[in-house]
Amino acid sequence: MRKQRKMGHITIVGPSMGIVETELKSMLNEEISDGQTAVIPRVGIIMGSDSDLPVMKDAAKILNMFGMSHEVRIVSAHRTPETMFSYALSARERGIQIIIAGAGGAAHLPGMVAALTPLPVIGVPVRASSLDGLDSLLSIVQMPRGVPVATVAINNATNAGLLAVRMLGVGDADLQARMSQYLEDTKNDVLVKAEKLEKDGWETYLNP
Repeated sequence: MRKQRKMGHITIVGPSMGIVETELKSMLNEEISDGQTAVIPRVGIIMGSDSDLPVMKDAAKILNMFGMSHEVRIVSAHRTPETMFSYALSARERGIQIIIAGAGGAAHLPGMVAALTPLPVIGVPVRASSLDGLDSLLSIVQMPRGVPVATVAINNATNAGLLAVRMLGVGDADLQARMSQYLEDTKNDVLVKAEKLEKDGWETYLNP
């Protein structure tokens, strides 16, 4: 076979250029350099800005703990609306099963994504510079009937990750077993602290 010889071509079609580009990137990333098939993320973690990352990283940490494949992306509802549309519309076809979306202030990202995809969306209200995060919380939780967003507490991306694991665990016995062990571990942590407080007294406990 001669070098640079054309062996064929692939045609990709879609309702928008953004979706076509996303599909192309997905195809190009299916194989990594050593020839093995790339891991398909089951959970998509998205946020409106990199300033949300210090909060949203906690969801990623939980998913790592449970061995859950995921991706982390910046998708702004206001500054990159085309990217948001493309991401939401293509997520299911790419193998994403749950989307965790974090946003602050107006916090439109979780609701807009939920309106565009049949996948479950978990919203994380991120505390912004004003109103102590209540604006984010109310914006995400007050969705119109027919467009649900499961909303966790302000800045509590940890619970978003845990909720995603529980949801996917409905059809995954291994994940359920890991979650049961996680609950057992957290219970034991509390029991150890309770015993130490009772034994040492509160003053020594606070000033070891």
